[in-house]
Amino acid sequence: MGDFGPLDHLWYFEYYTGRNVGLFMKIDKMLHSEESKIQRIDIFKNPDLGTVFALDGITMMTDKDEFTYHEMLVHVPMFLHPNPKKVLIIGGGDGGSSREVLKHDSVEKLILCEIDERVTEAAKKYLPLSEVKDDPRLEIVNENGAEFIRKFKNEFDVIIVDSTDPTAGEGGHLFTEEFYKAAHDALKEDGVFSAETEDPFYDFSWLKLAYKRIAKAFPVAKVYMGFVPVYPSGMWTYTFASKKIDPLKDFDPEKVENFDKPLKYYNAEIHKAAFALPNFVKEALEKLKK
Repeated sequence: MGDFGPLDHLWYFEYYTGRNVGLFMKIDKMLHSEESKIQRIDIFKNPDLGTVFALDGITMMTDKDEFTYHEMLVHVPMFLHPNPKKVLIIGGGDGGSSREVLKHDSVEKLILCEIDERVTEAAKKYLPLSEVKDDPRLEIVNENGAEFIRKFKNEFDVIIVDSTDPTAGEGGHLFTEEFYKAAHDALKEDGVFSAETEDPFYDFSWLKLAYKRIAKAFPVAKVYMGFVPVYPSGMWTYTFASKKIDPLKDFDPEKVENFDKPLKYYNAEIHKAAFALPNFVKEALEKLKK
């Protein structure tokens, strides 16, 4: 039968939308597993990917490649704002986006709004939140982000939506027209916004729906892309939005070049290149505009 170790029978399977394609990973060690009131939470070790975090059987992050996702989601809007002081992250209970936001010295206050308290408790022990949980600028709020954001008007410099997939847990609340309008209203006049908007292969309908709704809520809305190897297709999209800041015309590469904190993926060239879209994505989004 071959040379099998004691844990070779433990495997994790993720099924992509349609359930005809997916991802599998060996589980070396189970770190945390529970059914919260909202969703199933699993955190385990894989020999190649390190710590893996999944919600309802959908991979949220791995040690190996989470920086590709979190840096693109966070630093595109953070470097476009002239002086980001107050930031709101909705979702992002693992803490990766919080870690990236807090690399910016201008930040005075970061609110992390994660609906599931059990996620943030586990993340403080096993995930990137453990790196920043004691930063005095960070406030963790365990509420429904779609409701929480309505409490604010003209309040934030940057809002980042680090949501689960719209089919997982409570993620669907963060893909509605009402939510994006509330995000617009919660931003200051020079505020900027970014959201993860899924992949263009298995979940293209969600990308198109999110973009259409964000573009309806904001005067400026542009999709950009990056690579996240563990996510479906490895090609991931984000949508930048603002009331008046253009992500290319108003981008200052010197701010990135003079940044003194470590960045493993994002740089000034990547920022500009990320807004160059493949034809099949560009054409689909242009049809939506019409």
